[in-house]
Amino acid sequence: MTPPGSAEERVGMAPAVRAAKRALADRKGVWIVGGAVRDALLGREVTDVDLAVDGDADEVARAVARGADGHPFELSGEFATWRVQPREQPWHMDVAALRGGSIEADLAARDFTIDAIALPLAGGELVDPHHGAADLERRLLRAVGERSFADDPLRIIRASRIAAALGLDVDPGTVELARRSAAHAADPAGERQLAELRRIVVGPDPLRGVKLMHELGATAAVLPELEALRGVEQNPYHHLDVHGHTMEVVERVVGLEADLGAVLEESAGEVESLLAEPLADELTRAGGLRLAALFHDLGKPETRSVAENGRILFIGHDEAGARIIRAICARLRASRRLTSYLESLTLNHLRLGFLVHERPLSRRQIYDYLVATEPETVDVTLLTVADRLATQGPRTRSEAIDSHLELAREMIAAGIAWRRTGPPAPLVRGDELAAELGIEPGPELGRALGEIEAAQFAGEVTSRDDAIALARRLLSGVE
Repeated sequence: MTPPGSAEERVGMAPAVRAAKRALADRKGVWIVGGAVRDALLGREVTDVDLAVDGDADEVARAVARGADGHPFELSGEFATWRVQPREQPWHMDVAALRGGSIEADLAARDFTIDAIALPLAGGELVDPHHGAADLERRLLRAVGERSFADDPLRIIRASRIAAALGLDVDPGTVELARRSAAHAADPAGERQLAELRRIVVGPDPLRGVKLMHELGATAAVLPELEALRGVEQNPYHHLDVHGHTMEVVERVVGLEADLGAVLEESAGEVESLLAEPLADELTRAGGLRLAALFHDLGKPETRSVAENGRILFIGHDEAGARIIRAICARLRASRRLTSYLESLTLNHLRLGFLVHERPLSRRQIYDYLVATEPETVDVTLLTVADRLATQGPRTRSEAIDSHLELAREMIAAGIAWRRTGPPAPLVRGDELAAELGIEPGPELGRALGEIEAAQFAGEVTSRDDAIALARRLLSGVE
């Protein structure tokens, strides 16, 4: 619900602002800046707040933290920035010292006019020397100055993210400025790039955000692997080149999130809860799935070949894609967990498609899929659904899509059950089996235990004696 009243009133309603006013009373030289003022002018709810202070940022941050029962900590010593994080409330406040000695100089050093607006904490008129409020009225994103992108090339990605999230057009002069500096868009630290990319992907319009990155020239520098997908032709089962297909897979993932029940039916509620779980690097599993959709076919350009019959092939693009993702994640300083997740989804996104032709599946085949894809069984299966729905070439049959979706529902249900209960309780412990077979712990024992677990899942063995007998047959070469 849009908060009522003027922008000043909407800002004043924010819990963070109320906490600051209580702690700082009528102290002068403190301004609310950036996204909080912008969001208030747009009629959006204000949650997190940035303050610019004429004085010591740490002193102001500590005062607010004391009043809000929170914790102050330094974000940047170089830029004299502190953060206040309350213990029991879902907001944070960043406090920074003025740059340039005045609020006007501080605003002149900011990125976009819509973020270069200040409101005195103690009350008063908006400070808007670059006409950001008018740009908001015009739904326009405009750089504050000629050096906006040269001073910080990361702002090119940020421009894409903000314009997509707020539904703004990018000023033509700003587009030109961005393109001039686009070759340096990958110069900032990898984790800063990842933070902006993450926010594009999880935003309300990720496709437009990615499109704007390309239009501003940033993709070639930041994600050249994604840019390389353009113009890579596919076989007649596809209606788009690899880049267009990738964008449609992202769109399909977003559509699935919005209406899981349409495809998953009775599993939708549990899948929705799973996707809401934290993953890594401030992404939920839903956000990770969107990023995986963007990356899943990165291996296609280097593996493309044409058979003698003219058929276009991408043999091994899953493995090549996983290797490329490892390099990207290292460059962006992503966590091991996020890297592993993206690799897993890319390596396994073809598995279900191969199994469709073998339906009905045996319990052994279901077990093999669960083991190969855990703990991302549900996630990768959802990716295959989006991938399949985005493959609508002239040779695509609706019956093939229906079969894939039916099998995906079965596998997601199996994945949820596996996630809930795990593999079956072992019929025999490893040390017991080693003693029975007279072997030492090692690969042979591990293989036997794995085979027993698979057979148990499939209902082929049901007792300890059955399990030991199966292991003996394996060791003797009789299966």
